[in-house]
Amino acid sequence: MQLDTEPNQELEILAQGQEHQIAFLHQPYLVEIDITTDKEIISDGGDDKHSPLQKNIWNQEMAAIYLLEQGTSIYKDHLRFIIHVSEKPKLEIPIREVEQIMIFGNIQLSTPVINACLKEKIGVLFLNQLGQYHGHLASEESTNIDNHLIQMQRRDDDYFQFHVSKAIVYGKLTNSKQLLMRFNRKRKITAVEQAIYGISKDIDSLELVDNLDSLRGYEGITAARYFPAFGQLVTNPNFEFSLRNRQPPTDPINSLLSFGYTLLLNNVMSFIVAEGLSPYIGNFHYGERQKSYLAFDLMEEFRSVIVDSLVMNIINHSVFKPQDFDILDSTGGVYLNQSARRIFLQKFEARMNEETSHPDLQSQVTYRHAIQLQVRRYKRCLLSDIPYAAFLRPS
Repeated sequence: MQLDTEPNQELEILAQGQEHQIAFLHQPYLVEIDITTDKEIISDGGDDKHSPLQKNIWNQEMAAIYLLEQGTSIYKDHLRFIIHVSEKPKLEIPIREVEQIMIFGNIQLSTPVINACLKEKIGVLFLNQLGQYHGHLASEESTNIDNHLIQMQRRDDDYFQFHVSKAIVYGKLTNSKQLLMRFNRKRKITAVEQAIYGISKDIDSLELVDNLDSLRGYEGITAARYFPAFGQLVTNPNFEFSLRNRQPPTDPINSLLSFGYTLLLNNVMSFIVAEGLSPYIGNFHYGERQKSYLAFDLMEEFRSVIVDSLVMNIINHSVFKPQDFDILDSTGGVYLNQSARRIFLQKFEARMNEETSHPDLQSQVTYRHAIQLQVRRYKRCLLSDIPYAAFLRPS
């Protein structure tokens, strides 16, 4: 099984037209602040390290802090985190409002910040500047040895492995099919309709599958149908997509998909750790090297729902230009530049905070909360034999 990491409303980054105090963030904050005017502005995409604008991202409606600007320091002052870089305005963030901190590259965390994150069970994930995962910070309280032992026992339970994996594959295939149907509803592209028909057949065939290898085969067959059809739905003439590739991504759309899948994986992994489970003991994914296989498992049903739909909207609404992507000389990989990466992170957060329905609750939930509910579904399945049911995006 190779590990890789629906239209929604068009996402816009808008200056809100009101002044803010620089030192205190009590209002939603998605854009940057010019210290010469104290007013919000939209960046023109420049990456000048001497800019008076702080490049880190936080919003009161966000659960995550994204620390992007190299040389940033974060320290604790009473009940707040203080984010500081060079001579730029500091950001003060109430600790109680933070669920996750993502560290991109050379960022300094003080010991009190680390202690506060451990105490409050705030997930801290360490990535390189390109968004590749390096590791995470976890407290003793978030590690439950009894749960881990049960996970190890279940790893040798063929019945459990197969039925959890079957639910995951069913969710992934169903959500992938629905995305193609939603984007093709008005366009009615023949090649996309053929892919939808093929995926429908694949879903029906799952009923006859009785082993993990066959499940992985159908997942691979569906991917071979899905991604070329996905490329057919790109309407922006400046971009094209026909084949999923990674490590490294060799075109802009693959770059966006890879970056989005990395962010999704990190969110899933944080909830797994918070529930006292090991992210390394999976069911559907496997390999000789130790990786976060359970996180790879549980992100599958959310790939098209969160990342693919977001990427399609970003591309088709011309949010990025080809110039927003750089080619890494050492590998030939294509990656978003720093200013474009900030925009993508903002839009990813907006997507995660959109609301949807989930059968476990009567009220609407954000997609981030839906991920948490799915992790809890898996935990119930693990500990009490209640069958695992994948998240299916509402029609």
